[in-house]
Amino acid sequence: MSASSFDFSKLFSRRNLIRGAIIGGAGAAIAGVLTAGYLLLVVAPGLPALDAITDYRPKIPLRIYTADKVLIGEFGEEHRDFVAVKDVPEIMKKAILAIEDTRFYEHGGIDWIRAMGAAKSNLSGGFRQGGSTITMQVARNFFLTRDKEISRKLSEVMLAYKIEAALTKDQILELYLNQIYLGQRSFGFGSAAQVYYGKQLKDLSIGEVAMLAGLPKNPSHHNPAVNPKRAKQRQHVVLKRMRELDFITEEQYQKALHEPLRVNNRGQEFETHAEYVAELARQAVFAQFKEDAYTKGISVYTTILKADQDAAYESVRRNVLAYDQRHGYRGPEAFIDLPADGEERDDAIEDALQKRPGSDRLIPAVVLEAGSRTVKVQTVAGEEIEISGEGLALVKPALASGAKAEIKLRPGAVVRIMHGDKKTWIMTQVPQVSAAFVSIDASTGAYHALVGGFDYNLQKFNHVTQAWRQPGSSIKPFIYSSSLEKGFSPGTLINDVPLELTGSDTGNEAWKPQNDDGVYDGPITMRTALAKSKNVASVRLLRNVTVPYAHNYLGKFGFDLAKQPKNLTLALGTGAVTPLQLAGAYAVFANGGYQIEPYLISRIVDGNGAIISETKPPEALAESARVIDARNAFVTDTMLREVTRSGTGAAAGKLGRGDIAGKTGTTNDAFDGWFSGYGGGIVAVSWMGFDEPKSLGGREFGATVAMPIWIDYMRVALQKRPAQERPVPQGLVELNGEWLYEEFMGDAAVHTLDIDSVRVQDGAEPVTN
Repeated sequence: MSASSFDFSKLFSRRNLIRGAIIGGAGAAIAGVLTAGYLLLVVAPGLPALDAITDYRPKIPLRIYTADKVLIGEFGEEHRDFVAVKDVPEIMKKAILAIEDTRFYEHGGIDWIRAMGAAKSNLSGGFRQGGSTITMQVARNFFLTRDKEISRKLSEVMLAYKIEAALTKDQILELYLNQIYLGQRSFGFGSAAQVYYGKQLKDLSIGEVAMLAGLPKNPSHHNPAVNPKRAKQRQHVVLKRMRELDFITEEQYQKALHEPLRVNNRGQEFETHAEYVAELARQAVFAQFKEDAYTKGISVYTTILKADQDAAYESVRRNVLAYDQRHGYRGPEAFIDLPADGEERDDAIEDALQKRPGSDRLIPAVVLEAGSRTVKVQTVAGEEIEISGEGLALVKPALASGAKAEIKLRPGAVVRIMHGDKKTWIMTQVPQVSAAFVSIDASTGAYHALVGGFDYNLQKFNHVTQAWRQPGSSIKPFIYSSSLEKGFSPGTLINDVPLELTGSDTGNEAWKPQNDDGVYDGPITMRTALAKSKNVASVRLLRNVTVPYAHNYLGKFGFDLAKQPKNLTLALGTGAVTPLQLAGAYAVFANGGYQIEPYLISRIVDGNGAIISETKPPEALAESARVIDARNAFVTDTMLREVTRSGTGAAAGKLGRGDIAGKTGTTNDAFDGWFSGYGGGIVAVSWMGFDEPKSLGGREFGATVAMPIWIDYMRVALQKRPAQERPVPQGLVELNGEWLYEEFMGDAAVHTLDIDSVRVQDGAEPVTN
């Protein structure tokens, strides 16, 4: 071959390629050295210490439980249940590793194979994927931001190696399982299982496990409670990967694919409604531990009993709604304009209903059509519901042709619906009246149930502990009790006739007390006067006991004397009490004469299970706690039992027990309705009234508004409690079927009262005129 035919261009091209390769390799080596130097000399020294993970102390929220360990409240920024890696089901671990980091137990913190694959896919414009390992995610979650900067990524890489050198693989996985955010304010898979499914990890199905495993990539995008369609798609990706790795069988795979999606859409709600209880407990713990209360995993066990609390809640709701239904329909909550376009209409309805505060089972809806016999509504979920027949009973006046515009039902009206007794839909409304209920143990003071209002979500004000209301006739038993110390007995006769008091009698203005029903029975026994709640007879009794004596006597029961009047209206309950205070006072009669201190918290436990504080109920009531004579408690109890047998509380007879005792209470103009009583060792008080005081209605009394709440609760609470019969204390004698203090026997026939005139009947005590 001649020199002239030699192709010098190929030679130079080959040389250029070799030279380029050498230069490129050298450049890469230099870049590698520089990068390594930068990582070791610049990044590494600036890495944070690993104390946060080597001494991992997750933020565990404050949790409140019933006495029978039912969760009723949780307070803290993060919902988290710490679960040790050894307690995490293998299928849960496999699901997470399948989708997040298949070679987790093989790499040293960085999965370079996955990283290169991710880089290639991203550069080629294919499906974008990340190369972060579980260790890198732990580094990011504990120490770094999510900014997409090279410096942050390099720090993440170095931290991953540092973490791998300090911890075992299981320790790293445990951190990941408990720290990762999974939506709905839940952190960690243990908490997510509770939030989304109301289950523990060990109870999840494969489909549910796969759903949770798909959340870390984008918790908001794949949230099954908010985006069920996207969540299902992500779940299928996880299941497919698990099948490819033989983590599940084909049969398990197919079953999980077709498993219905049953997710708790209510968020952080609890099986038992005890919101007012949980808030009281929270306040007590916060007062002691401040902000640490919400992060240190403190658990508070209350004295509340789940069955009792459920019964109290349902009773308050049922009877408040019954009262509200009796007093008619007030009209729609609002009106909106309904667009003609279907999609725009749905958006308008959704926007209007999302502004309505929720109230358990009272579902907001917008009227689509309204006729005299049928009303069609649409809920926020887009469900259209037709209501007819008995379901329209409340709103019939609003469907009449002549109905006023403000109450008339028409398309665009915002209303409430609920399921009736027959599981059919009925029209309803959010009640305006308030109510409260509390029950305590008569001997220990431990709360058994507390409902501070109709709905905590609508009103946080706790009427049990915060509402100071007139007790009305609920105060009378304490006036009658005081009279026993003055020589009176249940057989004392009092003249039930109209009474006119002058200014000199009252120390103020002239006053003419009246019986509620306007009926006067003439001479009646003290027992009958209390049973029938006779106002005039009670005022006459107080005149003889004297106001100063009776006023001071109330202090024995824990009443705030500053809130009780120092005049004859004291007999009619014109002072102020709270339902809780009244429960504590009635407990004195129930337990034989001892004052008890109601308490809610039985013990507080730290995050490690160690008891911080504990309140143990006394084995027996101490004599130092006695505030009234045992004889007084016994005799007053017999009178209160008469109230529930033949008096204003006779409806309690439907409970079929002989140990039920109590007293109705109705204030002037029926502003407040009460029932306070006890049986089976339980003391309970129910109340109903308006926050802005106004009459409950001309035909409403404590017996019609409050007593039904009390009875419905007691029917459940007393099921497993035997009736209590009380032994007769020493120092009592029976005269003509009535009890009298032994020391007053000599005065039984000639007892003289400081009144206008006295006459004595054979076999009876004085009649006051």
